Amino acid sequence: MPKIVPYFPNKLISWYLQNKRELPWRNTANPYHIWLSEIMLQQTRVLQGLPYYLKFVEAYPKVEDLAKAPEDEVLKLWQGLGYYSRARNLHTTAKMVSEEMNGVFPDNHKNLLKLKGVGDYTASAIASICFNKPEAVVDGNVYRVLSRVFGISTPINTSTGQKEFKQLAQQLIDEKQPGTFNQAIMEFGARYCVPQNPDCGNCIFNDNCVAFQQKKVAELPVKIKAKPVKKRFFNYLVILSENERTILQQRMGKGIWHKLYEFPLIETSEEVNLSTLKKLQQFQDFAKKINIETISLFNEKPVVHKLSHQHLNTQFWIVETLEDSENTVPISEIGNYAVPVLIADFVSEFFENY
Repeated sequence: MPKIVPYFPNKLISWYLQNKRELPWRNTANPYHIWLSEIMLQQTRVLQGLPYYLKFVEAYPKVEDLAKAPEDEVLKLWQGLGYYSRARNLHTTAKMVSEEMNGVFPDNHKNLLKLKGVGDYTASAIASICFNKPEAVVDGNVYRVLSRVFGISTPINTSTGQKEFKQLAQQLIDEKQPGTFNQAIMEFGARYCVPQNPDCGNCIFNDNCVAFQQKKVAELPVKIKAKPVKKRFFNYLVILSENERTILQQRMGKGIWHKLYEFPLIETSEEVNLSTLKKLQQFQDFAKKINIETISLFNEKPVVHKLSHQHLNTQFWIVETLEDSENTVPISEIGNYAVPVLIADFVSEFFENY
């Protein structure tokens, strides 16, 4: 454990107070608003998350409003923000706080951890910002700042590294203003001690930063190489009936996009052409239910949709039929359903002039 120096929190907070961005959740200690912002900003940049935060606060001013909203409505409002389990957990927790806690969020780290979707980082943020509890946050920004300033090479994606960085952050926190300290270190990592080419020459810590002094900035923090990205091949069957209806199905299995809607899907082990597609048993079973008139490929090249650990190589097959099958919806109402961005982009492009 590196030697703790008193200048660190003082310098950091001083920098923050002069340079912080004006963001709506920084003008409040309302646990609902802080919780909402922290959940939205998990694995999401501030610029992307801000419009969603404003939409949610407007649509659901209080946690009770969010709790009463239908899940499909919440997912639709969340559409485009990704990692949809966050939205489902958000809704579950809103109902828990509203119905079991009389709309009052827990005021300590231990009980905040009992809320669905709330981990150590989010619980620490709420406890420190809303209730002035000295609970240190540790996220990607914090790992980066601490590993560089104190020269720590322990991999951040190991239990040993996570424990070491948490202990260090906890020792550094300003106990008189823990919320300000936590926001300061996150802001500094997000805006100054950035992953690539930080401006170390003008950094407030360059006289003391181990990584800067030892020319190891680009090497820290250390992260063990992740598993290789999995390639998947999606074939969506976009049904178009003569009555301008289509089929949307809700994903109910485990995995990506749980409870979002999509067109009927056939997943294959590699990219397929029309001839190969028609030979697949899944397609033949589907064709028995739909009186297919014509089928054609919409996109010449697969659309590659990149998720954190998988790349979806996607083809959209336009299937025209003269009759309606069961469970169809009007094409004009597709926009009312919560769908993945991959589907939303296709719908916007294809149906714009349909």
